[in-house]
Amino acid sequence: MTQTPTTSSPRRLTDLLDSKFMARLDALDIVSRKMLQGKLQGEKRSKRRGAGVEFADHRPYVVGDDLRFVDWNIYGRLEQLFLKIFLIEQDLSVQVVLDVSASSATGEPSKALAIKRLGAALAYVAMVNNSRVSLSLFADGVVGQLPNMRGRNYIGRMADFLLSAECEGPSNFAKAARELTTGRSGTGVVIVVSDFFFKEGYEEALRRLISRHYDLYCIQMLSPQEVSPTLTGDLKLIDVEDFDNAEITMSAALLDYYKKNLAGYCGELQAFCSKRGATYALTDSGKPIEPFILNYLRRRGLLR
Repeated sequence: MTQTPTTSSPRRLTDLLDSKFMARLDALDIVSRKMLQGKLQGEKRSKRRGAGVEFADHRPYVVGDDLRFVDWNIYGRLEQLFLKIFLIEQDLSVQVVLDVSASSATGEPSKALAIKRLGAALAYVAMVNNSRVSLSLFADGVVGQLPNMRGRNYIGRMADFLLSAECEGPSNFAKAARELTTGRSGTGVVIVVSDFFFKEGYEEALRRLISRHYDLYCIQMLSPQEVSPTLTGDLKLIDVEDFDNAEITMSAALLDYYKKNLAGYCGELQAFCSKRGATYALTDSGKPIEPFILNYLRRRGLLR
C-alpha cells in the first residue's frame, strides 16, 4: 500500500527535527553487519572484496582464478602471478517501520511524536547517504508506505507523510510483518519502532522480519507513565485499541507487581531478539532522541 499525502501546505522536516541536530546527522551513516552484494549497483561500499570499481589489494593467484584480474605489471617485475582485488559496490536497503496504532498516541509526551521523530532521523541518515529507504506505518497491518526513497529530494515528502499520519486503530504486527516481507529482496537493515504491546504477541512477526540478509533492530518506545505510573486509588482501565476494560484498586503492592511484570516483558523481548541475532533497544518518550541516536545507537552498531 502506498499513501501519498494530500495537504495544501506540506510540512518540513524541521517541524520534527531541530536543524542543528540534522546537521549532526549528516555526519552519520547506517551500518549493516550482514552486507552482501545486492542485485543492484548502488552507492554503498562494503568491505567485502571482489570484482568491482575500486582497487583494494592483491592476493596470490590460484588455479581457477579469472586471468582478467591478474596484475601483469607485477608479473613483469617479480615473475609471480598476483590477482587484483576490488571493493564491491553495494546497494543497502533500509526499512523503517513505525507503529501508528491507537496505543502509540498515548503518553505525555506522546509516544507517537517520539516514534515519528526517531523514524524521521534514521530515515534521513539513510537517505542522505544514498541508501534505498522504505518508510512504513503499521496499525492493523501496513496502513501507509513511502517506498524506494533515495537522496535529499525525498526529505520534504517524508516529513509531510509523517506529520500527516494519524495514530488510530488496533495493532496487528503479525499482519504488517507478512505484508512487509512479501517480495522482499536485497540486503540491508530493518528498524521497528513500537511499544511492542501486542495482544497477539510479537514472536511471529519478528521471526518473519529476521533474515540472514537483513539486520533487525527493535526499538521499544514507552511513555514515562508506562515506565513509572503515578496512579492511585480505584481505577477503570480501558484499552484504547479494543476498548476492553478492567476495574482495579491501585496499591503500592500492585504498582510494584506491575513494574516487575513490565521489566520481565521487556527482558523477554530483549532475550528473544538477542537469541536470534537481532538488536533490542529501550527508550521512552520523555527522553530526548538526540543522545539516544548520537550516542546509544552508535554504540549498538546501527550508526557510525
